[in-house]
Amino acid sequence: MKVIVTAPKGKMGKLIIKVAVDRDRIDVSAALGPKGRDYIGEDVGFAAGLGYKINAPVVDDLEKVIEDCDVIIDFSTVEFSMEALRLAVKHKKPFICGTTGFSGEQLREIGCAAKEIPLLKASNTSYVVSLMKELLATAAKGLYGKADIDIIEMHDRNKKDAPSGTSIEMAETMAKATGNGNDLDAVHFHSVRSGDISSSHTVIFGCLGERLEITHHAHDWECFARGAVDAAFFLDGKAPGFYTMQDVIRAKTAE
Repeated sequence: MKVIVTAPKGKMGKLIIKVAVDRDRIDVSAALGPKGRDYIGEDVGFAAGLGYKINAPVVDDLEKVIEDCDVIIDFSTVEFSMEALRLAVKHKKPFICGTTGFSGEQLREIGCAAKEIPLLKASNTSYVVSLMKELLATAAKGLYGKADIDIIEMHDRNKKDAPSGTSIEMAETMAKATGNGNDLDAVHFHSVRSGDISSSHTVIFGCLGERLEITHHAHDWECFARGAVDAAFFLDGKAPGFYTMQDVIRAKTAE
């Protein structure tokens, strides 16, 4: 399987490239960078900090390389993601999106794209976080009407969106489990941006006389890169549709 990775110098892009290069049955065929960057034309291995060639170019024109790939993995910026997504739809290429901070209008466009191509959107591609969402669904259903729900999330100082996309997805998971659809009013968000915190999410179910806490801490970002590569294997060959990391987990569990 051949993948194109966006933002090869980004904190996630370079880790995804590292993980993919170390895996069997997958090759990085190219990486996509913003126009005008001085590393356009370099070998991906050097641009991503591997220190050696992998015989794949960094380009700033996705259409030049898109036909030679099976899946596109994108962890970049909102505007950059939307441009790459539109080309993925045009060329009917599966697309993994880990970018966060989209507007409502952009999310609707992403939903429409999933009618044309296999699309996996995940604010968090950690396997463990996906399992955590299953636990949250069970807890929310069992404690519905009996607990206040608070999400405390921490990220590095450079993360722009707050609350985090992962927190919103957790809240949506709980709302769905309790039959409230996407009504998130029952959940209170608390966001911390500090230092180089990789990712931390604690969901508190505050009851009378007791409380339940479910927590995930990421010690570095490589766990998300491993999940993104797992998602690429999952998405390859799938029919058009909107997929999540929960689908990846169910497929791996069924193997």
